[in-house]
Amino acid sequence: MFAIAMGFLETSVVVYLRKLYYPEGFSFPLKFIDNDIILTELLREFATMLMLLGICVLAGRNGTEKFAYFIYSFAIWDIFYYVFLKFLLNWPESWVTWDILFLLPFSWVGPVIAPVINSLTMIVLAWLIIYFTDKRNTVKTNFMIWSLLIFGSLIVIIAYTQDYIAFITKQFSFAQMMDISNSKALLSLATQYVPASFNWLLFWIGVLMHFGAIVLLLIKNKME
Repeated sequence: MFAIAMGFLETSVVVYLRKLYYPEGFSFPLKFIDNDIILTELLREFATMLMLLGICVLAGRNGTEKFAYFIYSFAIWDIFYYVFLKFLLNWPESWVTWDILFLLPFSWVGPVIAPVINSLTMIVLAWLIIYFTDKRNTVKTNFMIWSLLIFGSLIVIIAYTQDYIAFITKQFSFAQMMDISNSKALLSLATQYVPASFNWLLFWIGVLMHFGAIVLLLIKNKME
């Protein structure tokens, strides 16, 4: 219920922003947005992470279960964000509609179906962790499971950010991108960005690593 409510709050913010900046409907390239709005959006995204951390700390009985509740809440929030957007704005038009997924530390973009796939994977992983924790008060993991989860996630993040970074680094170095004094010039350049491609190969490699971690987790806890 908490995550679904968060999804609606996230949707409501997007509805307001689109009425203000995209009354004709959202599409790339992005329109120039005032600096105070950008700062508010960045802080709001950081605040949502703190809210999810708060709920997982309250719900989890140990570190691994807290992690499970975090990714479970994140996934439910993300899925219902799109459900409410479809209900209120009839958007996205299709599963492959491009969207801005995250702004920290720079823009993540991809087809809508991609974060939904990640969310479903997170739900399955969280369910398994919570199930085995309920059954034996703990869940057995190992170095390989965590390595697959961490490196798989990094690969998925690269898939989301690769196209945007490739566009920006034509004019700015990575160090200049992280320099706050260049924020105005970066924002101006970002308004020219139109997604060109999504690296599905990289994305699926990361997702398959996540599935590998899920299978190993299942085997380890069923056999031991």
